[in-house]
Amino acid sequence: MSPGLARPGQRRLVHGMGKTLVAADWPPLTDEDVSAVLGGGTSGAVVTWHSPRPWSAAGLVSWRGARVFVKRHHVSVRTVGQLAAEHAFARHLRDRGVPVPAVLRLANGTTATRRGDFVYEAHQLAAGTDLYRDAVSWTPFAGPGHARAAGEALARLHLAAAGFAAPEHPPAVLTGGCAVTVAADPLGRLSQIVASRPALACYLAGRPWRDDARAHLLPALERAGPLCRRLPRQWGHGDWHPSNLTWTGSGPDARVAGVLDLGLANRTFAVHDLATAIERSAVAWLDLAETGHASVDAAGLDALLDGYASVRPLPAAEAAALAEVLPVVHLEFALSEVEYFAAVTGSAANAELAYDGYLIGHARWFAGPDGSAVLDHLRRRARR
Repeated sequence: MSPGLARPGQRRLVHGMGKTLVAADWPPLTDEDVSAVLGGGTSGAVVTWHSPRPWSAAGLVSWRGARVFVKRHHVSVRTVGQLAAEHAFARHLRDRGVPVPAVLRLANGTTATRRGDFVYEAHQLAAGTDLYRDAVSWTPFAGPGHARAAGEALARLHLAAAGFAAPEHPPAVLTGGCAVTVAADPLGRLSQIVASRPALACYLAGRPWRDDARAHLLPALERAGPLCRRLPRQWGHGDWHPSNLTWTGSGPDARVAGVLDLGLANRTFAVHDLATAIERSAVAWLDLAETGHASVDAAGLDALLDGYASVRPLPAAEAAALAEVLPVVHLEFALSEVEYFAAVTGSAANAELAYDGYLIGHARWFAGPDGSAVLDHLRRRARR
């Protein structure tokens, strides 16, 4: 077990792999922690709210008459260097009008610092109302108005991101990307990634992963690859969903006020990021795990795409690629999640869920009747 994992007495409840809250893997932030990071131990910072998100410990902190957001990662999940690239992207977007909260300088003068087994960062509080902060993964937008506003905001982010030239993050724990999707030999590239990640390779040694990839991932990869390889590469958000946005109000016509959490940002391509937004909000994946059926928020899907196109109309090549990349847009993050559970938190049950239910299960759903209907709908939109 990682030395940073929470002991039973430290655990709070956070979002799990399903709809119920579970005990946190990581110990909660303490006033002592945040005081040391923000003010060198003399600031008297107080943690006033703990985030229910599971991959790190984070929360709102009262400090010097203001509220800030502090996040703490285990070193096996994020390094200072990884956060520095994320913060550079945040500054790039903010300078171009995207409402990303400013990254704060910590007591040592940097924007990310390591203390023991943990790495810390801090941000200004986002503008607006955090309507979805308690929503679990894959929660749909509350209505088409929110979905359309989210589409518009994502398009603005892509326009602002176009000039950010940092290289892509390589595969790592809890990261996403498109290296497999754009590879001329996707299974070969997948094998290279597995070989480069010893802990992931160790887990997959007990699974028929090559056969599963060939049966459930390769057909979509072969459709997506030729289309996606022609698209310009650029950085994207990587995890666009309702709870990573704040809002101007609580009504159905609320607009996006702030953009949160660039932790999965990477250099992919715009339609990869748009497909991620669809995958995160339009399909009731948690119902699929419980009942074998996942409903689709068709109105939200169309509103998201209409909002996006009103700001950044999709060129024909991107529109054609959207349906083909959607069934595998989750691939690299799902692999990294398998590694996280297998090697970092040591949860064999969650690693199995990430592999069977997420990596393979989502791709299998898109090959079935309900998923195929979604893809056909996107293809019809592209032809229009």
